[in-house]
Amino acid sequence: MSYFLDVLTPQNSQVIFIDQQPQMAFGVQSIDRQTLKNNVVALAKAAKAFDIPTTITTVETDGFSGHTYPELLAVFPENKLLERTSMNSWDDQNVRDALAANGRKKVIVAGLWTEVCNNTFALCSMKEGGYEIYMVADASGGTTLDAHKYSMDRMVQAGVIPVTWQQVMLEWQRDWAHKETYDAVMAIAKEHSGAYGIGVDYAYTMVHKAEERVQHGERIGPNPAK
Repeated sequence: MSYFLDVLTPQNSQVIFIDQQPQMAFGVQSIDRQTLKNNVVALAKAAKAFDIPTTITTVETDGFSGHTYPELLAVFPENKLLERTSMNSWDDQNVRDALAANGRKKVIVAGLWTEVCNNTFALCSMKEGGYEIYMVADASGGTTLDAHKYSMDRMVQAGVIPVTWQQVMLEWQRDWAHKETYDAVMAIAKEHSGAYGIGVDYAYTMVHKAEERVQHGERIGPNPAK
């Protein structure tokens, strides 16, 4: 299929976050849960920076799963949460309508759990909706390492493309000459990209000699007086 060769761009993709809720995260054993949350929020900030249409769907918020991470909601305060009862988001007409309204066939998915909600959504949306699914492996989690791994294997066999959140962000950026998003990407990298972010900090301060000030524990950027 030719779409395997396509590069993700801000114009051809949309994002869906599935059940990024605390009770769902409590059950995750395939990835450190703080790392998982970091990666989810980083992907959200990247989607915001590139103006990617984003859908957030939840399941049994009051009955079981709890409220969506506040850090995720803070990135998209204007987004309506699509509450449902089915484990499979594709079963919900509101979700299908939201994806269709965005008019993009490449759907980037970050959800809990990999082996349940991600798996069924991916398979059904591909078969019934003709979508191309990009599964963000490090912004999703399963109840065991095997559950995550074998679910990813099953989806890949079906044509799902596995990706990571930082890979997606840098694919959207593509060229450092795209200055309209450069600062946002660097800010996300410094905050969420671990060793890469530390390297960016080092390059700014030690190589490029940008002086960063700290005020009340918060970095406030280069000293304009210098």
